[in-house]
Amino acid sequence: MSTADLQQLVAEFVAANGLSAEVEARLLDLHAEVGELAKEWLKASEYGKGEFAAGDAWTQEIGDVFFSLLALAESSGVDLEAALRVALKKYGQRIAQRGDAGSGR
Repeated sequence: MSTADLQQLVAEFVAANGLSAEVEARLLDLHAEVGELAKEWLKASEYGKGEFAAGDAWTQEIGDVFFSLLALAESSGVDLEAALRVALKKYGQRIAQRGDAGSGR
């Protein structure tokens, strides 16, 4: 399934289940889901004291983040596949020019 297919699948699910939301709400939802993912890492690693092991809860939280990102892209009219291609090009240029992909320079 392509990224466009996944984005369409989420759009159809949102429409069929009355889950439409404004872009701002989608952004906050994505932020909340990333927070839940971070919390799952803390729990799975015993707050950094042990080794992280991805389990079912981690997989579920990753799925929630992905759903939220797809829904945000759809509600804001962004083609995620095109956005990813732009990002990969940008990171490739940074690596070629500076040796890393970070933006903090």
